[in-house]
Amino acid sequence: MPSIPVVDPRALRSARERAGLTQHELARLIGVAGGERVSRWERGASEPRPEVLHRIAEVLEVQAQSLLIPSDREPDLRRLRVLAGLSARQVAKRSHMSLPTYARWESGQIDRLPSQSALDALAEILGVKRAEVAAALRSTRRDAE
Repeated sequence: MPSIPVVDPRALRSARERAGLTQHELARLIGVAGGERVSRWERGASEPRPEVLHRIAEVLEVQAQSLLIPSDREPDLRRLRVLAGLSARQVAKRSHMSLPTYARWESGQIDRLPSQSALDALAEILGVKRAEVAAALRSTRRDAE
């Protein structure tokens, strides 16, 4: 199942322009190759990795949340991970689970919520409360149905 976009291309472009930077200047400041990459993000053709998104927010002096597509729904697990600036691989490793298992959780392919200890571990890794992780998993599971 393809990922639903999380980064708002218009918000990214607007923040870059407010900072008075070209795509090439932003790319150089965040340590990525060329303005073409920034152009792809601003067109919605691809998205920066979570850790890169946080570098972008720092350089542009905005909150990472402001660069995401606004949502009035509870955040899903992927959104929490992106806001934490972590890759799926990093979350899986830190929570001592396989990447395929974490990927299934993030895509909503779970029958029931994980144990309280697993929720606590994810909450600590993502820097949120256990209830937020549980709500994110429920939201992700609903979206997958």
